[in-house]
Amino acid sequence: MGCQPHTETEIIYDDTPNSDVQMSQNFLISLKNNENTDDFIRQLADLEIDALASSLNTSDKKLAFWMNIYNALVQHRLIDDITQFEDRDAFFTKPFVDIGGVMMSFDDIEHGIIRNSRVKLGLGYLKDLFVPAWEKKLRNTKREGRVHFALNCGARTCPPVAIYEASRLDEQLSLSAKKYLETVTEVSDGTITTSPLFSWFRGDFGGKSGMKKLLISLGVITSDQSDYSLEFGDYDWTADIGNYIDL
Repeated sequence: MGCQPHTETEIIYDDTPNSDVQMSQNFLISLKNNENTDDFIRQLADLEIDALASSLNTSDKKLAFWMNIYNALVQHRLIDDITQFEDRDAFFTKPFVDIGGVMMSFDDIEHGIIRNSRVKLGLGYLKDLFVPAWEKKLRNTKREGRVHFALNCGARTCPPVAIYEASRLDEQLSLSAKKYLETVTEVSDGTITTSPLFSWFRGDFGGKSGMKKLLISLGVITSDQSDYSLEFGDYDWTADIGNYIDL
């Protein structure tokens, strides 16, 4: 299933400790170490929504926690039964995990919480105005396009899984985006071909001009290539787990 060899990782902590972010990190570390992670599912159920919202009181804490939880839950579910990925629509849309007494889906976490209540198929331009109270309490208040190069949905072309820290989040998001985009971006004959993630969530990047600005800022393309045409490659949806990266 594409698992990469690794050495055992010890439990770590953020420089600015937050118990919820620490738990999300340790969930991933246990998965990476091939340990049983059922206890983390119980910990998620035991959370309280209001307390969680109060604890994750900055955008960096929210993103670190929810990206770690999203990535950990993908690994946890597919390790348990990788055939679940055969029905991808159900895999992402069906509520399956109790977090603070709320049954959530992957779409709830990604598009509702991480992306500030964006309509899934709205290309990043449409906000969902009719969302539950718990989502309003938990969601990130600003959009961050680089998260799309940090979330691992279980497919072969997905970005690898890193363990995100609130205290280093901006640095880590740039590192993960750079490493991923360098592997999927080609420049030839006046054309930049890059990840379709840009196209699917174009509004999160500010359209094609914003995509190019990000590619330039990360050093994936040069500033004199900014007038090149932009195209998007294919995505391999073959299930693939155990793809970790250190940042």
